[in-house]
Amino acid sequence: MNILLYFQSLKEEDHSIVYYVIDYLHESGINIFSVERVAIFEGNPLVKYVNKTELHGIDITLTLGGDGTMLKAANLVSKHGIPIIGINLGRLGFLSSIEKTKINEAINKLKNGLYKIEERSMIELKCNYPLFDGNQYALNDFTLHKRDTSSMITIHSFINGTYLNTYWADGIIVATPTGSTGYSLACGGPIIFPESNSFVVTPIAPHNLNVRPIIINDDVEISFEIEGRADNFLCTLDSRYETITDEYKISISKSSYSTKLILLEGSSFGKTIREKLLWGLDKRN
Repeated sequence: MNILLYFQSLKEEDHSIVYYVIDYLHESGINIFSVERVAIFEGNPLVKYVNKTELHGIDITLTLGGDGTMLKAANLVSKHGIPIIGINLGRLGFLSSIEKTKINEAINKLKNGLYKIEERSMIELKCNYPLFDGNQYALNDFTLHKRDTSSMITIHSFINGTYLNTYWADGIIVATPTGSTGYSLACGGPIIFPESNSFVVTPIAPHNLNVRPIIINDDVEISFEIEGRADNFLCTLDSRYETITDEYKISISKSSYSTKLILLEGSSFGKTIREKLLWGLDKRN
């Protein structure tokens, strides 16, 4: 088995975990690869390097970090169909759900094939101007947001070209079911199970009290036109962002690519939600 070990910046106290993961993977007969020659790998003969645009021969991507690291990895490997699993070195960890205390158990299950692969839908952005260097895909969400002023912005929205609503708000989020537990949830959006084949459109601090998050099928195209007192606005795909103007006409649809997430034996979306949100721990239960 060939595993791509992927992480971003690490805290110094997490270096020992990286060394431990490398050693345990090696002891388990698993080959370890990296797409970057980071300092922590220098001089370590157990780690080989692979071209990040090709990723030939990689079976699984193992991330070390939080959900942001998982999103970066998804953007890197989804086009190649490589499944992802994450060890949580961050905070909540809806995606990178393996805790540090269960590293051995997780690697053993990977080695022995005790897991299933869950397809997670992604979104694709289209625009009349170039954005994100042509890499216009996201696993979690897309947002439009005010930038240079405290004043709210106006976002005209359309579904398949038909007018839906005008949002007076700080911004708007279009989230996949995977992204429903992220920024959208923090803004009052619902939690959506992964197989729901839907998007959630969630306004950010809307001025109209009768405007609420809505769930729509993911086989539609959602388009936006934006205006406001400022000249610039913020557009994001997961953790990446670009500055745009009111001349940008943007649409969001379901991508032909998907992210393959690994669920270890005994894991499920429902179980993760219960554990992360502390459901069922009320004393009355």
